[in-house]
Amino acid sequence: MDRIRVPNEALKPSSSPPPPAPLVTCSTSCTETVNGCHEFKISGYSLAKGMGIGKYVASDSFVVGGYTWAIYFYPDGKSVEDNAGYVSVFIALASEGTDVRALFELTLLDQSERQRHKVHSHFLRMLDGGPYTLKYRGSMWGYKRFYKRSLLEASDYLKDDCLIIKCRVGVVKTNTEGPKTYNIAEPPSNIGQHFGKLLESGKLTDVSFKVDEEVFAAHKVVLAARSRVFKAQLFGSLKDKNTDSIIVEDIEAPVFKALLHFIYWDSLPDMQELVGPLNSNWVSTMMAQHLLAAADRYALERLKLMCEAKLCENVAINNVATTLALAEQHQCEQLRAVCLKFIAVPENLRAVIETDGFKYLRESCPSVITELLRYVASIGEHSFVTSGYGKGNLSDGTDGNGRRVKARLY
Repeated sequence: MDRIRVPNEALKPSSSPPPPAPLVTCSTSCTETVNGCHEFKISGYSLAKGMGIGKYVASDSFVVGGYTWAIYFYPDGKSVEDNAGYVSVFIALASEGTDVRALFELTLLDQSERQRHKVHSHFLRMLDGGPYTLKYRGSMWGYKRFYKRSLLEASDYLKDDCLIIKCRVGVVKTNTEGPKTYNIAEPPSNIGQHFGKLLESGKLTDVSFKVDEEVFAAHKVVLAARSRVFKAQLFGSLKDKNTDSIIVEDIEAPVFKALLHFIYWDSLPDMQELVGPLNSNWVSTMMAQHLLAAADRYALERLKLMCEAKLCENVAINNVATTLALAEQHQCEQLRAVCLKFIAVPENLRAVIETDGFKYLRESCPSVITELLRYVASIGEHSFVTSGYGKGNLSDGTDGNGRRVKARLY
């Protein structure tokens, strides 16, 4: 049988191979609102009425989407030109921010069984120009002619001389994500457990602290790593003559034990276990006060802030003065502000002045008494600069972009 001979030219490809497909990547941009609500109850409406055009009562501040907000209610209206026969309601940006985009809803609650609330809302409908933009701190959105005062006083919105206004804020946030290359969940850190177990075992300790009549063993390298004060005391310029056994003064044993617990575990201990079967709230406050002072002494800033948070939770008539003195002595600005705000409430102020703690505050921190008086005097003053926004931004029934927002009853 004859062979079939193929020319060499026929074995060569007629054209070059196709190029590899291009690499395609993708990402997703997601824009959504971070929502939050605040209910503002105005008791004693008849007493607030007549305070004057442009005068207001303000809600406590609240946080939504990382920004602080407040509600302003003007019982006699915000301005003469928009008719003082109406009550005015506004929501204001109370923290620093530039071009904060948000949706708003103001609801006057019907306190009868009919629940026919008066609602002005950006939500649940399309906005032609998008969300409303607040340019800077003090920017407002709301209504000068929120509701006619004569109709309000004859309605079910006013009950037992009380109004309830509910505000809803939706701060617009945009986040862009690329493709995820893994989906393995990372376990939480357990380094604190390892160091905590090392302290409990008592192994390899090379320093001891005598506090009152108790002795606590520890590890120099751990203490030095966690506190620059311990580092200087054990290895540096403040090094004690005897770094194997150190006497600690001006700190009680349970407090020093809690301090060591934090250094090794990076968490607060159970205060009840340290002190015994005493009143839990009183023990928690007392220990937090002493531990805050110890944290400041050893430059443990995280522990100091944790103690501040604990003390903020438990501020009360019988402890606020001593807590304020502590905050003043250890430069705890956030705790200091909380205490001043608590004391400045008239009914609280009268009770706090009668406590032994206030006498201690007056003697140990006289300068803070002067500031307290200024703080009390400033209550009720306008905290935002509202001039210069333009009259168009505050017109009745429209937002600052000139878009009409219809009222809704349901």
